[in-house]
Amino acid sequence: MKIQRALLSVWDKQGIVEFAHSLDAQNIELLSSGGTARVLRQAGLEVQEVADVTGSPEMFDGRVKTLHPAIHAGILARRDHPEDLQELKHHEIGLIDLVVVNLYPFALRLEQNLGFHELLESIDIGGPTLIRAAAKNFHHVAVLTDPLKYGLVSSEIERESGSISLATRHQLALEAFNLTQSYDSLVAGAFAGQQQDPQSDFLPRFPAHHFKTLPLRYGENPHQKAALYRSETDSGPSIPRSRRLSGKALSYTNVLDLDAALRIVASYDQPSCVVIKHAGPCGAAVGTDLESAWNAALAGDPLSAYGGIAGSNRPIDQATARAMITGNHFLEAVLAPSFEEGTVEIFQSARWGQRVRLIECPDLAPGSSPQLDSLAVQGIHGGLLVQDADVHPDNPATFEIVAGDSMFTETVEDCLFAFTLCRHVKSNAIVLARAGASVGIGAGQMSRVDAVQIALEKAGERARGAVLASDAFFPFRDSIDRIAEAGISAVIQPGGSRRDEEVITACNEHGIPMIFTGCRHFRH
Repeated sequence: MKIQRALLSVWDKQGIVEFAHSLDAQNIELLSSGGTARVLRQAGLEVQEVADVTGSPEMFDGRVKTLHPAIHAGILARRDHPEDLQELKHHEIGLIDLVVVNLYPFALRLEQNLGFHELLESIDIGGPTLIRAAAKNFHHVAVLTDPLKYGLVSSEIERESGSISLATRHQLALEAFNLTQSYDSLVAGAFAGQQQDPQSDFLPRFPAHHFKTLPLRYGENPHQKAALYRSETDSGPSIPRSRRLSGKALSYTNVLDLDAALRIVASYDQPSCVVIKHAGPCGAAVGTDLESAWNAALAGDPLSAYGGIAGSNRPIDQATARAMITGNHFLEAVLAPSFEEGTVEIFQSARWGQRVRLIECPDLAPGSSPQLDSLAVQGIHGGLLVQDADVHPDNPATFEIVAGDSMFTETVEDCLFAFTLCRHVKSNAIVLARAGASVGIGAGQMSRVDAVQIALEKAGERARGAVLASDAFFPFRDSIDRIAEAGISAVIQPGGSRRDEEVITACNEHGIPMIFTGCRHFRH
């Protein structure tokens, strides 16, 4: 299909002049309007105004300019239908073979927290209409919505003597419909946010405003394909917004582990490190400096840490980098807000240094976890489960000491550390901690007794004097009796069981202080 006439109407002017020059070099007629036309004329290009084609001026400050039969008939006419072409000729309407459009930046306006009426003015009407018309008629018309594709399309037009193949037009149409779908879902979400109904976040159709940022090496297994998508409304710390400084490309499980690391280290204000394996922590710690936090996190379960992923909520300094490459372990990836000068070379000097992925997440800041998410989405066969993300802050002022007379300040601090970590561990979840570091974790067990036993076995003698955090209540006293034998010094748990009194009695019998938080943190 030879391109003879193109309509250019873009909000983002990136690359549009160069692309228009490439079209002009192929003797393609340029049709444009408003700001795009001005930019092209300033670049010395000859442009026909949309208003001259339609015979109607732009109206309402540009709200109405391309919504006209002289434009849309030229796009939607089927070249293989003689009656369509005859009708165009009768109305003296020219064909449009290429539509180049991008939209008002509604996602950017959402990030700016504008008022609702200002958001309404940011809704593009003519752009999506042009895109949908061209994409529907892709057998005869090419639609281009991404400035990053200008080079590929102009190269094909030049290579094919002014033509664009059907395969390319089909791909461009698919991208166009994905764009309009995402755009409309953003608008629908903004409208839902204006409702007073507490269920309004859960729309009748789940929005899909995500765009692909990275092809992944493979999925959970090498025979599975995978890709990473980023939410258009995401403005906080996230793996899709991070940058890989070195190492191999990421896989699906790498991303899951990095996301888990980000969530955990962002939960603490102090310098903190975590080692992740299979999307769960095998060791985590806070410290007065990053190197001490790393050493304590690694000591939490050095056996499981082999081949793990490390995360930090502070820039990686040279001392910490050297500590991370010391010993008989190796790391798949390291996540941090930044890497200080010389640290990349330190990592690359390790025997596994050329493989390790160093992931920079500049938005990662201490205590930033409440901004990580608004919704949690889980795919199931045939659908999605959607819920509010568990970013509910735990307020120590509302906690209640229900067993034991008092607690040392250090013990309370360890309880808070452990309970914060526990919400990131798969249920049933048990975390043992001492001196700001985990010493044993029991995760993903069908029985809370088994989770306690695994955590105690991981800790060994380090359990004596440690505190225990549980993500949900203890249904019976059996776990309390077991941890008393191991020398656990305090317990923190949500409470809420019908047998709470039985558990409280057991703690008092063993002289173990216990805190009720009043908030459960299951993570299935």
